Amino acid sequence: MLKINIFGNDCELWDERTQTFIYPEDRVLCLEHSLISISKWESKYHKPFLAKSKKTDEETMYYIKCMVLDDDFDIEQNLYLNAETIYRINQYINDPMTATWFNQKDGKDKKNKKAPSSEQITSELIYYWMVALNIPFECERWHINRLLTLIEVCNVKNEKPKKMSKKELYSRNSSLNELRRRQMNTHG
Repeated sequence: MLKINIFGNDCELWDERTQTFIYPEDRVLCLEHSLISISKWESKYHKPFLAKSKKTDEETMYYIKCMVLDDDFDIEQNLYLNAETIYRINQYINDPMTATWFNQKDGKDKKNKKAPSSEQITSELIYYWMVALNIPFECERWHINRLLTLIEVCNVKNEKPKKMSKKELYSRNSSLNELRRRQMNTHG
């Protein structure tokens, strides 16, 4: 969760409806970049949030609104964010939130030699992965990068061991036979 102090005296807003200036109150804004926030955003825009396409300013601001945890916070009246605040929010969104990392190079997994999936990742797909991997739904409140890392760890740990090729099998058996010959002092 990201907590940001918003100081009302830093800004003066104009309310078109009442034709008056508004001075937002000082608040601590609590934000969460989670699966729940992504689901809210996708339900409005009907496209994957995690797609690589750039979001418009309107889409970005709406996502920040989706991240707000305070139910009593009137977003339309009180959400004034300066450049520094938006920078902090972007840092929080891009933070991996974990010490786990995967050995990947050039977009291809070196171990499996497979290109990354071209499947569009939506909130429903992530919920499916959670169900399939028995990840509890309380994790939907985790930072999304941490949740996606957990899903990847589960996938890696659930992989079946790679079957040896004939060449690898013959080489291993030859090495074992040589070792046994030396241990037993035999020639055949």
